[in-house]
Amino acid sequence: MSVETPARIAVLGAGPIGLEAALYARYLGYEVDVYERSRVAEHLYQWGHVRLFTPFGANNSPLGLAALANQDESWNPPLADELLTGRELADRYYLPLSKSDLLADHIHERTEVLAIGRGGLLKGDLTGEDRAHADFRILLRDAHSVEPAGRRVATADVVIDATGTFSQHNWLGEGGIPAIGELLAERHIDYGMPDILGDRRPDFAHRHTLVVGDGHAAAVNVSALVRLGHDAPYTQATWVVRREADSAGPIRRIPNDPWPARDELAEGANRLVRSELGHLIFCPGTAVRQVIWHEGLEKFQIGLSGERAGELEVDRVIASVGHRADNQLFAELQVGEDPIRGAATRWPAEGEEHPDRLLLTTAEPDFYVLGAKSLGRDSRFTIAAGLAQIRELFTILGDRPDLDLYRAVR
Repeated sequence: MSVETPARIAVLGAGPIGLEAALYARYLGYEVDVYERSRVAEHLYQWGHVRLFTPFGANNSPLGLAALANQDESWNPPLADELLTGRELADRYYLPLSKSDLLADHIHERTEVLAIGRGGLLKGDLTGEDRAHADFRILLRDAHSVEPAGRRVATADVVIDATGTFSQHNWLGEGGIPAIGELLAERHIDYGMPDILGDRRPDFAHRHTLVVGDGHAAAVNVSALVRLGHDAPYTQATWVVRREADSAGPIRRIPNDPWPARDELAEGANRLVRSELGHLIFCPGTAVRQVIWHEGLEKFQIGLSGERAGELEVDRVIASVGHRADNQLFAELQVGEDPIRGAATRWPAEGEEHPDRLLLTTAEPDFYVLGAKSLGRDSRFTIAAGLAQIRELFTILGDRPDLDLYRAVR
């Protein structure tokens, strides 16, 4: 069922996909509210020192470029083949885009979405399009509410959840649960990609760091620690991965990877393992069993299980174990969840292209999940895939299969 303008669309999250979805909606004449619990492009700033493996040409839309060019004739976009850091992409494209005339008055920063429901309906009331007559009720917490606890309720005809997967990190322990002692030590552990060669250098130089994980984030962290070791010779890293040893290395390379920079990162990290550097200890087939933080000593006592079972004392712990989405936001909506990946949208069948053609619809009419959150725990999402999702979404909302503003503006 089409949703005619000027219906009100609530976009949750002011990251790349949330901003681009809001921009597309504004071009079409919808009323839009973007709710962001922190600041615009917060996730990009969190790992702003890391260089993307996708070029700028794959991380923008024709609508965004047109909006910025119309806003400021002197604005010069980055080169299409330029590999920007997360901070550069935010500063040079997404932050200016959020301040453009089409979006500036529609973004509500420091506004957290606590829950989403349907006016007058519970989760089990009615099904399908029979639920569409009730508008969405969105419970918000912000600094502008007259309610003492800072809460208020907003309404919308359509909700687009683009909150990403960084609401909750995964855990170090076996089976995806916290290791013994991890909850107590959590605030001392780095979950993600700290700026090892930048402002966090003093925390890692001349120290022993445990890195856990076998993805590209782990490759970034280990590579940075090895580089740091060239200048700070007492720097040491122990790299733990749960998969057994592989002659190719811990980071799985993607055959015919369309992004050469990603493949170079993977091969570079694998090469570090094969070179058997003295200040890098690689522990395959191993898991973290216990984490104890000694406050007075400012050291971790780590218990390992598996091939390298034993005790290990380290100064820092980096958990490159990924993140998961917060699906509690729509617990009162009729939205299912992939039992394996935790995604709220259908995962493509075996052999289908992975994120570009996700089925965006859910059992809840006019509720959509876009961006990294639509893939659940799978980390292969790219901004280019999100732009394809946005284009597809508005063909559904407008009931116009041929609608493609990106092609029209380009």
